[in-house]
Amino acid sequence: MEKQNLEAYRHTAAHVMAQAVKRVYSDVKLGIGPAIEEGFYYDFDLEERINPEDLKRIEEEMQKIIKEDLPLEKEILTKEEAYKLLKEEKEDYKLELLEELEPEEEVSIYKQGDFFDLCKGPHLESTGQLKAFKLLSIAGAYWRGDEKNKMLQRIYGTAFPNKKELKQYLFRLEEAKKRDHRKIGKELDLFSMHEEGPGFPFLHPSGVAIWNELTRYWRELHRANGYQEIRTPLILNEDLWHQSGHWDNYRENMYFTRIDEDNYAIRPMNCPGGVLIYKSRPHSYREFPMRITELGLVHRHELSGVLHGLLRVRSFHIDDAHIYMLPDQITEEVLGVIHLAEEIYNTFGLKYRLELSTRPEKSMGSDEDWDRAEKALAAALEKRGLPYQLNEGDGAFYGPKIDFHIEDCLGRSWQLGTIQLDFQLPQRFDLTYVGADGQEHRPVLLHRALFGALERFLGIIIEHFAGAFPTWLAPVQVRFIPIGENHVEYSQKLSRELEKEGIRAEVDDRDEKVGYKIRQAQKEKIPYMLAIGDREMESEEVSIRHRQKGEAGQMDFSRFKGQILKEVREREIESFLEKE
Repeated sequence: MEKQNLEAYRHTAAHVMAQAVKRVYSDVKLGIGPAIEEGFYYDFDLEERINPEDLKRIEEEMQKIIKEDLPLEKEILTKEEAYKLLKEEKEDYKLELLEELEPEEEVSIYKQGDFFDLCKGPHLESTGQLKAFKLLSIAGAYWRGDEKNKMLQRIYGTAFPNKKELKQYLFRLEEAKKRDHRKIGKELDLFSMHEEGPGFPFLHPSGVAIWNELTRYWRELHRANGYQEIRTPLILNEDLWHQSGHWDNYRENMYFTRIDEDNYAIRPMNCPGGVLIYKSRPHSYREFPMRITELGLVHRHELSGVLHGLLRVRSFHIDDAHIYMLPDQITEEVLGVIHLAEEIYNTFGLKYRLELSTRPEKSMGSDEDWDRAEKALAAALEKRGLPYQLNEGDGAFYGPKIDFHIEDCLGRSWQLGTIQLDFQLPQRFDLTYVGADGQEHRPVLLHRALFGALERFLGIIIEHFAGAFPTWLAPVQVRFIPIGENHVEYSQKLSRELEKEGIRAEVDDRDEKVGYKIRQAQKEKIPYMLAIGDREMESEEVSIRHRQKGEAGQMDFSRFKGQILKEVREREIESFLEKE
């Protein structure tokens, strides 16, 4: 179904829910109730607390409204007429929204039976056309997202044109709960969050093992593509952030400290530090394109209500890069970044789509610079024939951007990589290079990240793989299971052989039954379990059990070692046993 029609379904469902809530509860004031990407929500102000068990009662009332088949009728009112209507109904939040309109503006409302709402639509023709919906959850939400305002009660739901699509969506939701990275992270002992540092993740040894593989891969790829890695400080003085524009455009997201009576900021982005390295010496056009990268730790203030495991944190590492280049190198460098992003996402089996975001309301720079930058990014996408969605007004404050939205195994979309063209920082920091004419010129600056926030990427792939990581990423890749005490020493010998080759192997030498050890290894999602008994010691073979395929027979140990080394070296998503 087209996006606009689906939006009409979900927007209508939000109105039906609001009408039902007003019937079930007394003295309800309405907030806002939009359609969103996977459903809808509505915010309510009422004294009585809505509990999860109350959702069924609201759903039953919604069904009654649907059976009534009430037409949704649009009316156009003057601002004065709308004010009078809302004042009679004591809809204080709607009145606040109305106050922001110009006196001469017309106001649209939608009516269905005894219910009406200040709304632009779109909607279905009648409530009877709403075929399939489900209320999902309740959350608190500050009015207009401002923590200084009153906390309202928000009910989330979803709606589809038919029950089959709704059933499929609800199945995906259940599967997503099983894959929740917070749940799996605890089960596999990957990371933890603590009240002593809300929003600041703690990675455990197994989590660090995955982290190290991700960063090793990242460094190999960047070296092969002509990038040089740098390190810049975590804390820099206030003057720098004024010069960069962050102080005026991003200050509410920053943390601050004082050193020797001067103000300093903990960096929310890596860019200004990288710019200072560029300025530390003169440059020639012959050095361009100059690709500089940094896996830098940043801190950004997030409201406590939006923190969510690794997916929304206050400290994280961005795999930034800054490419200094000539104007005629823009297209090729943008295409080079896209190619690099494709290689990374393909490695993890992630599909992606592209979005081009243009100048936001809060931004810096001239119209000419923004127009030139937006056209340059669009030209690069069109040269490759890549389809993209235009996202008006959602660019960075210093330039337009191309965002990569990846799709995981459940069809969920995540914004990961970004390419941002910046004509502002080179001007603000007076960046120059000596051109072929011997004169000083201003370089073009391209910001880009591919993993995005590495912590967030880790959370996404935990859910994407449901904790059953490809062998190259798995914290423990091979576990030896000696049948008896006399097989432990030989198991340790084989384990050391794999460890010398860089394979993460260990021996379960606990005084437990073999079945228990196997179940434990399965629970920990270890790719390969190798049982060692008398027969294996005599034949120099190993009995292989794979976490997906189960018992996989015997194999000469040297052959197994060669196969797993190839699988890890080539960063395969499937194991060699799954390919057979």
